[in-house]
Amino acid sequence: MVFRYGRLMPDDLVRRKFTVSGQVQGVGFRPFVYRIAADHALTGTVSNTAAGVFIEVQGPAASVDGFGHDLTHKLPPLARVVSCTHQDIPVAEGEDGFRIVASGDGGAGHEVLISADVATCDDCLADMSDPANRRHLYPFTNCTNCGPRYTITRFIPYDRDKTSMACFPLCPACAAEYENPLDRRFHAQPNACPVCGPRVWYVDGAPDGPAADTGYDAAPGSGRGDEPGCAPASDHGAGRPTGTPAIQALAEALAAGRIAAVKGLGGFHLACDAASDAAVGELRRRKHRPHKPLAIMVPDLAAARRIVHVSPEEEALLAGRERPIVLCRALDGLAGGMHGVARPGDGSPLVLDPDAPRTPPPISPLISPLISPDTPFVGVMLPYTPLHHVLLRLYGALLPEDRVPALVMTSGNAGGEPICLGNREALRRLSSIADVFLLHDRDILIRTDDSVTRVNPATGAPQFLRRARGFTPRPVFLEGDGPCVLAMGPELKNTLCVTRGDKAFVSQHIGDMHNLETLGFHREIAAHLPRILQVTPQAVVRDLHPDYMTTAEAEQSGLPVLTLQHHFAHIHAVLAENRHDGPALGLALDGTGHGDDGTVWGGELLYVDNVALDHQRLGRLARIPLPGGEAAIREPWRIAQGLLWHLGLHEPVTDGARPWPWLRDHAQAAALLPRLLERGVNTPLTSSCGRLFDAVSALLGLCTTVTYEGQAAIRLEHAQDAVSPCGGSHDAFFTHAYPCPLRGARDGSDTLVLDTHALFRAVHDDWARGTPPGEVARRFHAGVVAGLADMAAAVAGVMDVPVVALSGGAMQNLTLSVHLPQALAARGLTVLTHAELPPGDGCISLGQAAWARRELAGRG
Repeated sequence: MVFRYGRLMPDDLVRRKFTVSGQVQGVGFRPFVYRIAADHALTGTVSNTAAGVFIEVQGPAASVDGFGHDLTHKLPPLARVVSCTHQDIPVAEGEDGFRIVASGDGGAGHEVLISADVATCDDCLADMSDPANRRHLYPFTNCTNCGPRYTITRFIPYDRDKTSMACFPLCPACAAEYENPLDRRFHAQPNACPVCGPRVWYVDGAPDGPAADTGYDAAPGSGRGDEPGCAPASDHGAGRPTGTPAIQALAEALAAGRIAAVKGLGGFHLACDAASDAAVGELRRRKHRPHKPLAIMVPDLAAARRIVHVSPEEEALLAGRERPIVLCRALDGLAGGMHGVARPGDGSPLVLDPDAPRTPPPISPLISPLISPDTPFVGVMLPYTPLHHVLLRLYGALLPEDRVPALVMTSGNAGGEPICLGNREALRRLSSIADVFLLHDRDILIRTDDSVTRVNPATGAPQFLRRARGFTPRPVFLEGDGPCVLAMGPELKNTLCVTRGDKAFVSQHIGDMHNLETLGFHREIAAHLPRILQVTPQAVVRDLHPDYMTTAEAEQSGLPVLTLQHHFAHIHAVLAENRHDGPALGLALDGTGHGDDGTVWGGELLYVDNVALDHQRLGRLARIPLPGGEAAIREPWRIAQGLLWHLGLHEPVTDGARPWPWLRDHAQAAALLPRLLERGVNTPLTSSCGRLFDAVSALLGLCTTVTYEGQAAIRLEHAQDAVSPCGGSHDAFFTHAYPCPLRGARDGSDTLVLDTHALFRAVHDDWARGTPPGEVARRFHAGVVAGLADMAAAVAGVMDVPVVALSGGAMQNLTLSVHLPQALAARGLTVLTHAELPPGDGCISLGQAAWARRELAGRG
């Protein structure tokens, strides 16, 4: 479309070229430019290129100036301008309108920011809710303000032929919207309707298994509905419910207690009725996930408030366009781990305990206590795709009025594997878990899991626990330009990072690098990120550990390899996020990391100068033994007994003495442990903060064997939270805190040591006296916080470095994340924390990349 108006004389005109970079493609930016050009009666052109959006406008100088103001001050909801430059150019004679022209290819190293996937907007929901609208209940409704972006994009510029929508030619009605600059679906690349767009179908696995007949050719890549290729839509779902009847069939299956695999935006979910103990328990059994919390999806904020407390900050996260999972505190009586659930300390499968006291929920039943058995927090999210909205509407219609339509929506994968992406992959990998499948034929090009967040009650700020859908590939902005590097990330909770200029692009959550499937996913993203960013890495950076899969991948990359120790990478990540240049102290607190002295680190006070690139280890937690090596991580009772042995606290044998909680189930192994400790066989020492928390949890009988990472610490924090909830008095929290003194190292080094042995002895003494576990847990947490703050303050005074950066998986402990920054600030220190990435290992790749680009720049 071109608008025209009367011509002005050339002497009255100026022509100005604008180059806009940032998140300006796929977000309605060109229609926005068209409209403001029309508002100011300007002629010219606008086009997408790989270097950004090019705009030329021509008209009276005052009108051109007004256009320039509006260009950066009246942006569309999803647009984000990083830079906007302009220059005056010669007037074009004879131009009588403003045109949107075809995209150009631009060049290598483009400056476009790729938009993340966006939750369905209110306008599209209104279309779907209108029975007279041609998109009524259509599960792929979208516009320039919402819908899939990153997960369907092959290349930049972001045009339909470079997305998985290339397989779906537009019908005349959709084409008219697509070509009308004044329509909100103008150049909405995923634009579609029931006539021309993707469709959904239902596969019932009974009685011969869900993969018995899929309704389409099983040859890899042979048809639309799985990557890549385009086949007629009639090839898929033949003879099966499609469209709204398919979603209705799914809703009925879920209401009947069946387990479903549902293809969504960035992969598959496994879904079941969140109120059904039988359904949730069976999902846990099939997925081999006995305790790890499960996320739920509810239709709206009103439904969420019937299950959890929702603060204004949590509401903003839940209802935001990113739609992450948000951890919210359950209403009394609605969370597992509080009432009515037996929580064995040995990590055995959960069972409902009919004799346990149960507080009746306000409305019953709402959600099963098996959803979140270890913690009073529930992961809640709202629908973010049209399909979710339709499903929850149809599902809710099948329930009694006193029920909340709540569905478990957990990652569609087998334990430890990446989320499933394609139809065939899901039918192959999830057939032992799901009874039924809801499939569709819009290819997901990039698998992306749900993001997980929570709100810090002390600051109101959001904190990532997992960063993926809705946020990836949003960049972290760095100080100054630098060379392009590829950071391979850690072994656990892996992410990748690619830098381009002054930006670091951290990938979505990839997972634990323990199997070939996750390695394959890692390779996919390692190839995809540089390709879509159109950059060529000059070097690759890896962890110090010699045996990690990521180490092997780096060494086989053919690029120069740089190496950075795990915990220094943590601190570099915090400094990069906060754009801090120069010296800082860092507390890196996590479960494990290969130290540069060959020992296992995890509770470190570090000095990092990210300009001089100087690294020093200045302090640590006292080392504790790990009898059995990695077996001790799975069985934290081993750590507790090893530490007791180290302190000379042997098995209680006197009458009336409390027996160690693990002797009932592990008596034979416990009897052999002293010999292992005496000989020092397979008993590495570690300064790990996470392992210390595990030992205390085991001693208190809260968790002697874990079934997922962090379980022992989560149960310990829950015990503490019941006595002193986060958000309460900071000063009262430290009442009767256990002592955690500082001392010098006994290995001849200058390293300061936080004497957590004294802390653990105090824990033992109170435990032996029968002090309630919750009170012991509070005093322990308070002792750790005070000790860490004292150690940092002591070193800060000597080094004259008043800045402390906090990172590591232990900072996902809400108690530490609330009280440790306050304790440091009370000692006169400036505290830096993560804001854009998780404090756990998901931030490691950013730290590696930020350090490596400066290291390369320094080498010239």
